[in-house]
Amino acid sequence: MIRFKLAEQIEKKQFRESRRITIQEVAEASGVNRMTLSKILNHRGYSTGTDIVDKLCTYFGCPVSDLLEHVVDRG
Repeated sequence: MIRFKLAEQIEKKQFRESRRITIQEVAEASGVNRMTLSKILNHRGYSTGTDIVDKLCTYFGCPVSDLLEHVVDRG
């Protein structure tokens, strides 16, 4: 399963900038719909396209490996 590390990236950005970052701010600045961001944060295993991954990597200034992680599903 692919796990998004979106919450971690938001936390890092908040720490770097010493301010609170809202989902709405991420949505407006990245061009990713707020509902999509909410689903990424709250729905385990949520799947989205590479265009969204690209926008988020651009916004956070990070490589894909900082935003996504492969987790073995022991289901």
